Amino acid sequence: MAKYRQAKIDEEIARALGDIMRTVRDARLEGCVFSITRVHAAPDLSTAEVFYSYLGNKSRDEVKKGIKSALGFIRSSLARKLSLRQTPELIFTYDLSMENGARIFELLKQVEIPDEEEDEEDEE
Repeated sequence: MAKYRQAKIDEEIARALGDIMRTVRDARLEGCVFSITRVHAAPDLSTAEVFYSYLGNKSRDEVKKGIKSALGFIRSSLARKLSLRQTPELIFTYDLSMENGARIFELLKQVEIPDEEEDEEDEE
């Protein structure tokens, strides 16, 4: 499969899943806002790894159990939204990139503070 087509399919799956996740009704997912950060489908469309993040006061384990419980609904909704010959098996993975980015930002802020203090001492 051409890389362009593969990227387009990944993007379409991500867009459709973003819409579908807003309609999932599971008590473990109530109050959570999901963001599908990226999707990587296998070239034969047998599987698709879905990277997600969410905002809410639920634990990761609780959200993971809610997604696992709703997986049948999510996959069947995806099949209805997309006209693919085969609907891939979905593997949801929590995306740590947001947390890692925030951690790096905090570390960079800590590095900047000593530099500012040195500048103030030099002026005196």
